[in-house]
Amino acid sequence: MNCFCESGETNDLKIEGDVGTDPIWCNRCGCNLDIEDVPISDELTEELSNWAMKYGEWIDWDKDKLLPNGIGLEDEFNQIGLELTEKVKQELGDKYKVKYSPSRSARSYAQNGL
Repeated sequence: MNCFCESGETNDLKIEGDVGTDPIWCNRCGCNLDIEDVPISDELTEELSNWAMKYGEWIDWDKDKLLPNGIGLEDEFNQIGLELTEKVKQELGDKYKVKYSPSRSARSYAQNGL
């Protein structure tokens, strides 16, 4: 998978949700990777893509405000992300290092009174 690392490719991956991006990143340089380039099953690709599209459902984007039960919604999102990360690890095996980076945006909104 191509990235911005000096070697031009990576085997160190991070699963992370964000607005409008694929959920797989180079853990070294931070490059967002094309999920279609990751050697995982079509089924898991679809699961990850569907999960990523739910990023930020705990925020009212029009009002830039945390929704009621926003922290709970984010916690649920993070739990699913952990489960999907384990599936990615199983499918990729030892050739890749894979970690999960949980969302913390709801807590940030809550701390700032939004």
